[in-house]
Amino acid sequence: MDLNRHQIRELAFQTLFAMNTNEETDRKEFFTVLTDGKFGDKYPEYLQTLISGVLEHKTELDEIIEKYLTDKWSISRIAKTDLIILEIALFEMIYVDDMPSKAAINEAIELAKKFSDDRSRKFVNGILSHAHSELLK
Repeated sequence: MDLNRHQIRELAFQTLFAMNTNEETDRKEFFTVLTDGKFGDKYPEYLQTLISGVLEHKTELDEIIEKYLTDKWSISRIAKTDLIILEIALFEMIYVDDMPSKAAINEAIELAKKFSDDRSRKFVNGILSHAHSELLK
């Protein structure tokens, strides 16, 4: 049984959230724990791509997010769950060639539904829709 990209995105979100909370989180160990060891040492390549990509491009991704925040908001005020969801989606929109932007947005909305609330879902959709419009230019 292989993981699909939706499942990998959920694992990437959970891993990035754990790493945000504890910098010493070992992503491969965490993967094994999250999946109850079902995959042994078969660490998905796309999971590595998402986690490494978000970490490597975090500053750039956060700058993009910041452009779409109202004056009263800053990156530090965004809930960590929402920020990580936005970073994953933007990374996919910009750097993953076979990922259509609209699909990345839809996946982000699904993550927000699962790991956040309705307000967050709308917030994530708004930020990513604005970014999508600009990336098409």
